[in-house]
Amino acid sequence: MIQLQSFTRISDYEWEIPRTFRQDMRVPVRVFASRRLLENALGDKSIEQAVNAATLPGLVGRVVVMPDVHQGYGFPIGGVAATRYPEGVISPGGIGYDINCGVRLLATTLEVGEAEPYFKDLIRALDEYCPSGVGAEGGMRLSEAELDQACREGARWAQKRGMASEQDLRRTEEGGCLDGADPTKVSKRAKERGRSQLGTLGAGNHFLEVGIVEQVFDAHAAGAMGLLEGCLTLSIHCGSRGFGHQICTDYVQELQGAVNRYGIRLPDRELVCAPLDSPEGQAYLAAMRAAANYAFLNRQLLAHQARLAFEAVLAGKVANWHLHQVYDIAHNIGKIETHEIDGQRVKVCVHRKGATRAFGPGAPGLPEEYARVGQPVLVPGSMGTASWVLVGTEESMMRSFGSSCHGAGRVLSRNAAKRSVRGEQLQRELEADGILLRAGSMAGLAEEAPSAYKDVDEVVETVCGAGIARKVARLRPLLVVKG
Repeated sequence: MIQLQSFTRISDYEWEIPRTFRQDMRVPVRVFASRRLLENALGDKSIEQAVNAATLPGLVGRVVVMPDVHQGYGFPIGGVAATRYPEGVISPGGIGYDINCGVRLLATTLEVGEAEPYFKDLIRALDEYCPSGVGAEGGMRLSEAELDQACREGARWAQKRGMASEQDLRRTEEGGCLDGADPTKVSKRAKERGRSQLGTLGAGNHFLEVGIVEQVFDAHAAGAMGLLEGCLTLSIHCGSRGFGHQICTDYVQELQGAVNRYGIRLPDRELVCAPLDSPEGQAYLAAMRAAANYAFLNRQLLAHQARLAFEAVLAGKVANWHLHQVYDIAHNIGKIETHEIDGQRVKVCVHRKGATRAFGPGAPGLPEEYARVGQPVLVPGSMGTASWVLVGTEESMMRSFGSSCHGAGRVLSRNAAKRSVRGEQLQRELEADGILLRAGSMAGLAEEAPSAYKDVDEVVETVCGAGIARKVARLRPLLVVKG
C-alpha cells in the first residue's frame, strides 16, 4: 500500500517513490504536487497506477506525475512516461481513449465592455455554429477517401479549403499534423464513427469558453501571444471524438495478444502494450497519429466555426472582434522526441496522458514568435473557475520530458458529482456569478461541476513553484458552451 511515508520529499512541490519501492519497477516515480495535493491523490489508485506504469519495458528516466493527477485506464491521468525508441514499448493506456484531446486558445483585442451587450446573442451563435453532445454530427459528412486524406493532413486539410490561416498552423503543436499517420491501420468501425463528427465539440468535459484576460503576470510573453488585460479570449477543449475512442478500443483489444507473443509481464492488464518496432506497435502508432491529426483538424474547424459566430454577432457593431490563434496543444498523445537523460541525448516515445507538452525557450519546433519566451501551456480550469496560460521552461525539458499539467483534475467521479450537485442549481449559481451557460443536459452539467475538480490555481502554483512552467496570464470565464 502506498502511503505518504513511501515518498522521498525532494522539495515543497516534488516527491519521489524510489525504484527500490517495488521489485518490478524499472524507474522511479516523480510526483509534482504540494503536500495537500499529494495526500488527495492517495485517495484513489492514481499513484498505484504510476508505480505499475514504472514496470514497462524500455522506460528511461522516470515516470512523471502532474499535480492534476487522478485515476485513469491503466496509466493515471496526469502521467508522463518515456520509452526508448525504437526498442521500448508503446501503450494505448498511456495515451488515452480520447486521442489528442487538447486545448486551443484564441484571443481578441476587443474589450469586454464593448462586447457585453451582445453576450446572449454570442453564446446562442456559438452553440448553433459548433454542434455539441454525445454522438453530435457536424455540417460535413466525408467519404472514406476524404476522411483518409484528412487524417493524413490534419489541420492542413482545413487550410486548403480556406478554413485555416498560416498563423493557425504555425501556432499549433506539430503544425497541426503528425507525420506517419496511416488510415489503413484504422478499422472500418472507427472510420464510420469519424466521418460525420468533424467540427463538433462532443460531451463530457469538452467546452467552448469565452473569457476575459483578468491578469497578466509576464508582459513580454503575453505580448508575444497578443493577450491584453480586459480583452476577450475563446478556449476550445475537445479531441478526436468517437474516431479516436474507437481506435483506442480496437488496439487495447489487439495488443492483448501482443503482450503474450512478446513475453511482456504486466502488473495490470490495462497497461497492454507492444514493442515500438513490432508490427503491432507500428500499426498502433500509425493509427494513433491518424486520430491525432483528426483532432487537430476538429479543433481547427471549430475555431473556424467560432469565428463565423463572432462575425455573425459582432461584425458592424464593434471593432477588433477578430480571433487570432494563441496556440493549440494536445494532452493525450504519444510523440517521438529527443531528450537529455543522464547526460545523454536519447530518442524516446513520450506518452503524455492528461499532460501537455511544455517546451522551454529555444526548443525545436516552436514558432519564431515563441522561441524566446517558450511554448504556451494552456491549463483550463473547471467550468466556472479560472483558466491559465503558462509557458514551458528549461527546467521542464530537464525534469519532466518537457511536460506540464493539463487542467484542474477530477476529485469526484461523474456519478459522484451527479449525486452531490443538481444541474439546475449549478446553472443558477454560475449565472449569479456572471457566467452565461448553454448545456446539453442538466445531468451532464452536474458531472462537470467545479466541486468535482481540484483547485486549478493550486495546481498551477505547484507546476510554477516546481519550475516546470511559468505564469503568463489568468483568464476568467464569461460564456460557457457545454456538450
